[in-house]
Amino acid sequence: MKSLFLWALLLTGFTTFAQKKQDFHTWAATPPMGWNSWDCYGPTVTEAEVKANADYMATHLKQYGWKYIVVDIRWYVANDKSHGYNEKDPDYNIDQYGRFQPAINRFPSAAGGKGFKPLADYLHSKGLKFGIHIMRGVPVVAVNRKLPVKGTNVTAADIYSDQHQCKWLHDMYTVVPGKTGAQEYYNSLFELYASWGLDFIKIDDLSAPIYFTEEIEMIRKAIQRTGREIVLSTSPGETPVAQAAHVQQHANMWRTVDDFWDNWPHLKDHFEVFDRWNKWRTAGAWPDGDMLPLGRIGIRAERGEPRMSAFTKDEQYTLMTLWTIFRSPLMFGGNLPDNDAFTLSLITNKNVLQVLNNSANNRPLFNNKEQAAWTADVPGKSAKYLAVFNKADKDAAAVAVDLTTIGITGQYTVTDLWTGKVVGTFTGSFAPEIHPHGAGLYKITP
Repeated sequence: MKSLFLWALLLTGFTTFAQKKQDFHTWAATPPMGWNSWDCYGPTVTEAEVKANADYMATHLKQYGWKYIVVDIRWYVANDKSHGYNEKDPDYNIDQYGRFQPAINRFPSAAGGKGFKPLADYLHSKGLKFGIHIMRGVPVVAVNRKLPVKGTNVTAADIYSDQHQCKWLHDMYTVVPGKTGAQEYYNSLFELYASWGLDFIKIDDLSAPIYFTEEIEMIRKAIQRTGREIVLSTSPGETPVAQAAHVQQHANMWRTVDDFWDNWPHLKDHFEVFDRWNKWRTAGAWPDGDMLPLGRIGIRAERGEPRMSAFTKDEQYTLMTLWTIFRSPLMFGGNLPDNDAFTLSLITNKNVLQVLNNSANNRPLFNNKEQAAWTADVPGKSAKYLAVFNKADKDAAAVAVDLTTIGITGQYTVTDLWTGKVVGTFTGSFAPEIHPHGAGLYKITP
């Protein structure tokens, strides 16, 4: 009986472990943090540039929790361009099963059918994780050539529809759910990606012109089938709020806005966006405010010329503070080796990143035309986190918060998390003076 009990206990433990491994939410227990090539290189990034950013991350950022390196859009086109896309005569690299492969002139290690595996191996050797961007659907070129779907008797021409084709890039057709070979096509994609060692996938065009419910479900099934922990990010947005429950059940992160760039109106919009999406955040499923257009961006990008971020320093503090208190994923957009000391300080502040990774009950307190405030609990303690924002264009102003509304009464100590310094001990409301377009982030300890 004793041995039978031990065997049952062991079996129960194994079942619990297996269930946890299959629950994809555990694969991104905290908001993913990484680098993405889009803001600086658009659809033209090269292997050497990816490795340079990975080397920087491994040396300067990995210890702070940064780990994903993501190759963004059209890595399979040999002759793409900045400030848009080459749709006139794109030189696609595609295999016999209608699956895009890395362009060899941009990613030399992919030669000989190796795909992205050598690059993934390089990143893994540095303790980092590898991600790519793809477009929803099946390649138009695969349909036109009637390339076979691996493991089936059908071709790409049997599983596609030209309805709801992406309006801003025409590489792909819609995969028709329920068609023989449709699920198998997505299965073959993720078999390939898993063989490369993929850890993160950003899939575009899933929210417009409609929300592609069944295609998202096919993607989830294909990922689970591989047995590899591949974090799923859907893009772009805004993901329809009406579909929040569905996307939360199928993705690790999803876009709450369209592409976000370095201008104040875009940033200011996020106060309303994050208010709207706040209740849909849960562990392993993160509403995503989009990439951080910080550092040196626009090198060969879709938008703008090479530049350090056009955000002022106060606006950069606002960006990082708002993303942190909301617990959005952090995907850095600038070319990391070009970071200046200020940019590096923004993304390596341990006190601030502690709020991102270990806070609870994050919520807005108020949001009006000129001011906003958020708060969050410190798990297991009576202290609170407090973020305050001055959205006004001209004057510094005190942003007053009645701390009794967050459960703080009597005397309390305030620590400025950006500087690490104790501001002082107070009673009553807290009203720090904040620069225009600026922010403050504090720990309030009774």
